[in-house]
Amino acid sequence: MMNGHARRTLEEYGLAPSKRRGQNFLVHQGTARAIVSKASFSKDDHVIEIGVGLGALTCCLAEAVARVTGFEVDRGIIRYHQEQKTLPANVELVHEDILKADFSRMRERIGRPLRIISNLPYSISNPFIFVLIDNRRHIEQAVVLLQKEVADRLQAMPGSKEFGVPSILLQSCARVTALMHVGPAEFYPRPKVDSSLIRIEFNDVPISDERYTWLRAVVRAAFSSRRKTVLNNLLASLSLPQQEFSDQPAKRRYLQSVLERVSIKSDIRAERIEISKFKELAKELSETA
Repeated sequence: MMNGHARRTLEEYGLAPSKRRGQNFLVHQGTARAIVSKASFSKDDHVIEIGVGLGALTCCLAEAVARVTGFEVDRGIIRYHQEQKTLPANVELVHEDILKADFSRMRERIGRPLRIISNLPYSISNPFIFVLIDNRRHIEQAVVLLQKEVADRLQAMPGSKEFGVPSILLQSCARVTALMHVGPAEFYPRPKVDSSLIRIEFNDVPISDERYTWLRAVVRAAFSSRRKTVLNNLLASLSLPQQEFSDQPAKRRYLQSVLERVSIKSDIRAERIEISKFKELAKELSETA
């Protein structure tokens, strides 16, 4: 299904890409096949697809795996597929917002950690990544097509301008691998930016909820102002509810001592700190708070 066909199909059924949802439908069949190939799913897999759209990726996926459960929030798209019977018999459509879905029930139903694929609507890229992190114990891997700048941030290393909160929180619990580049011409309507396909493989032993909560709080505080040092950011933005301080200088001395114990210089900026050091810092703060 190319751009002209996609446009005619949408018009015929009274549908239109939603700018609010950031819908850019994948229409190039060759690209869909390449994405499924890069995903490296097994023939007996039951795969969760997020955002079925016009079904280009869904149909290729259905040929490669045993079952597909496709989540689609657009009721008009669901109706189109149901009325026109466009999808193979091994595809089940679910009309639900994936940001509100119960991943534990999905895993229980499928009987194994989830394998996910998505041409992710741009509007939900960031919240969806954090939904994946929050549900890390239920997910084996996710192959996600999203805008290149977001993919670059998720893979970024310390010292780069892209390195920040999403980089650290995702890489603290998963390995992120770039799979392929996809240009704007592969979509209808054409986005103004390039896209990247990445694989997110979650660790076999997930970081605990308590440890992750501390890590998230520490990282967000450390990056609250990129121009300031890690000490000044933690002093201004990190809440330590179980620790009592008589004044700000006392809190500064405490934070300085914790940073020294994990070998982080107090005058360094957050984007230069290794992920392993952030994890050590969060662990130390959780145990002394």
